[in-house]
Amino acid sequence: MTPAQLSSTIVAALTSLVDDGALTLPDGVPAEVTVERPRQKGHGDYATNVALQLAKKASTNPRALGELLAKQLEQADGISAVEVAGPGFLNISVEAGAQGKVAAEVVAAGAAYGHSELLGGEKINVEFISANPTGPLHLGHTRWAVLGDAIARVLAAAGAEVTREFYINDRGVQMNHFADSIIAAALGEPKPEDGYAGEYITDLAKAVEQASPGIFQLEGEERRAAVRAQGYAIQLKEQQDQLDGFNTHFDVWFSELSLHESGSVPETLQRLKDLGHVYEEGGALWMRTTDFGDDKDRVLIKSDGELTYFASDTAYYLDKRARGFDHCIYLLGADHHGYVGRLRAMAACVGDDPDKTLDVLIGQLVKILKNGEELKLSKRAGNIVTLDDLAREIGVDALRYSLARYPADSPLVLDVAEITKQSNDNPVYYVQYAHARTCRMIENARDLGMALPEGTAPDQGGFDPSLLSHERDGELLRALAEYPRVVASAAELREPHRVARYLEDTASVFNKWYDTKECRMLPQGDEPVRPVNEARLVLTVATRTVIANGLDLLGVSAPERM
Repeated sequence: MTPAQLSSTIVAALTSLVDDGALTLPDGVPAEVTVERPRQKGHGDYATNVALQLAKKASTNPRALGELLAKQLEQADGISAVEVAGPGFLNISVEAGAQGKVAAEVVAAGAAYGHSELLGGEKINVEFISANPTGPLHLGHTRWAVLGDAIARVLAAAGAEVTREFYINDRGVQMNHFADSIIAAALGEPKPEDGYAGEYITDLAKAVEQASPGIFQLEGEERRAAVRAQGYAIQLKEQQDQLDGFNTHFDVWFSELSLHESGSVPETLQRLKDLGHVYEEGGALWMRTTDFGDDKDRVLIKSDGELTYFASDTAYYLDKRARGFDHCIYLLGADHHGYVGRLRAMAACVGDDPDKTLDVLIGQLVKILKNGEELKLSKRAGNIVTLDDLAREIGVDALRYSLARYPADSPLVLDVAEITKQSNDNPVYYVQYAHARTCRMIENARDLGMALPEGTAPDQGGFDPSLLSHERDGELLRALAEYPRVVASAAELREPHRVARYLEDTASVFNKWYDTKECRMLPQGDEPVRPVNEARLVLTVATRTVIANGLDLLGVSAPERM
């Protein structure tokens, strides 16, 4: 019995009490009830505080309501006992057979276990990397490549239609500096002022010449434009390949320049004027964002006629909304704290409710240590630690997991030795090894001719859920039953680290089960295969399924051998 199933049982019990006249709830019976795993042993399998929540509305005291509800629940299928504790908490014990069915339900659902329609019908845009196409992706981008992708995965698991978007900062003077740097490298000239440094510029110059022979023989602005376009294409393709190799894939690569070429920015300015949220002062055009909580009004067009980034940001937001997205999520760097208020005010200025259409997540800095010192800067990139450097040094799985297991707003210091060592002290190794252990157990069962329960439904096959009656069986089953709620919570709160921490806890519960002599899955010596062995094989396959599903939400592999 999963928490969701028990919640439905409690709702049904409340409904029955109301229908019988034993309970009055003026606001009606709640659609769902919070059910949690108790922290202390001896407090049943699940606990709920529903009696405390509803007592006042029912014009009674929590203890009395708890006792009334307990008597009703004791008659429900699958519940073995209900205890009223303290001021009205209900501690509920579930029959082994009802709890054991969770294992078969997990196996039957397979890769879909943990998915829901919580956010069904919502179209969500997740923009989680915004970078100049002028160099390699760096450490800051790496954290967003992990967290943004993981957020998109948990949102999709919760039923949302998710689009992953990369915002290309391809408008501005940096693109000319980029082209001038490539030209200087090709001609053997010094790096221009405000130009880009690093061996990658020399490599780019060679790649540009190879792609367009004779391009550097052009003159003046014609050469700059041609080199800019060719260098841009090559560097952007490198960024795309880097992210693909890092298991992060984007649905949309959106060009900032395209906003201006399409006329979106003038249209946005006109819309703001029509809504009455802009004014002129000092020769500049301002948006009146202070009307919606911003600390100051924002400039859209400077006094010299130049458009600001905020004008582009506003046009970009409206473009997303015009593409049909109900909700826009932005992941921004630690130096963008001021953007939260201004983006929310901007959404309000264009007529939206930012609480419903906008999330702005601010990430903190990451420091990588090696041999006690901060990881050295990339010689190729000139002054940054690149995504490729990190992936080679640490490994994709170890790096992704280590970045995903912390909230976005937590500053991080990661030690290369710690996150790459193969020991139970390393969380990613610990979780992946638990998955590999289940695979080895299943392989051993196959060698003994045990029937693998792939696709087993709760009411099919020889699986007897009541045989999973040991205390350790129950702990593992309750952990597996918790997974859908963890995924839903991670999606609602935009916190995929909850999945990582859940996996670590579940791996610990599984290892304790594995080490318990009374819970051995395989028969010992010359013992025949018994129904209890078959039941625990179902539980093992279910555990493998949940760990693999959770790792997939983090973009981390689930190895079968380690």
